[in-house]
Amino acid sequence: MKNFLCLFLIVVFSISCREDYVPKPKAYLRLDYPKANYVKSNISVPFAFETNLLATKLKMNDVNATTESYGINIEYPSLKGTIFLTYKAVEGNKKNLIDFLRDAQNFTQKHNIKADGILETVYENSEKKTYGMFYEVEGNAASQSQFYLTDSINHFLTGSLYFYAKPNYDSILPAANYLQKDIKHIMETVEWK
Repeated sequence: MKNFLCLFLIVVFSISCREDYVPKPKAYLRLDYPKANYVKSNISVPFAFETNLLATKLKMNDVNATTESYGINIEYPSLKGTIFLTYKAVEGNKKNLIDFLRDAQNFTQKHNIKADGILETVYENSEKKTYGMFYEVEGNAASQSQFYLTDSINHFLTGSLYFYAKPNYDSILPAANYLQKDIKHIMETVEWK
C-alpha cells in the first residue's frame, strides 16, 4: 500500500508541475493579392474598357454579327475565377432594352435561393453616358457579383463573376472582394464606340 501511495504522489506531483494550457489564438488565412494594374482592352467590340493585368486571358466567344452581340471572358487563373461579359446592341425602337433590363434583373434574383442577401448599388456616369446597377451577392450562391450597364440608346452590357469551385462564401470571399473591385473598375471605364 505504501508503494502505491508513493507512486500516486509522484504521478500527482509530476502532473501538477506542468504549465497551464493556453488555447491558441484564432488565426485567419491572409491572402495578399497584387495591386491592380489596369490596361485598356484591345478587342474589337462596340465598347472599350480597362482590365487588370492579373487577368491573363481575355477571350471573345459567341460573336453574332447579325444581332450585334458578343461574349467576352476575362479569366483569372490564379484566382480560379472568370468575369463573363455579354454585350447586346439595342434596337432602334428600344423595346429590346426593356427585355434586356428585365433579364439582367431576373438573372440576379434567381440567386436569392442560395444567397443570404443581395446588395444593389446604382451606377451613373452622365459624362460617359453609362447607367446601370451593380449587385453583390452574399452567401453560397453560384455567382458573387453581377452588373449591367447601358447608354439607354444603343448599347447594353451585362457581367457576372463565377469561380471554378463549389460555392463556399467564406472561402472565396477574399478573391470575390478583389474581383468585385475589378468589376467596378470595368464599369467606371466603359466607353461606348
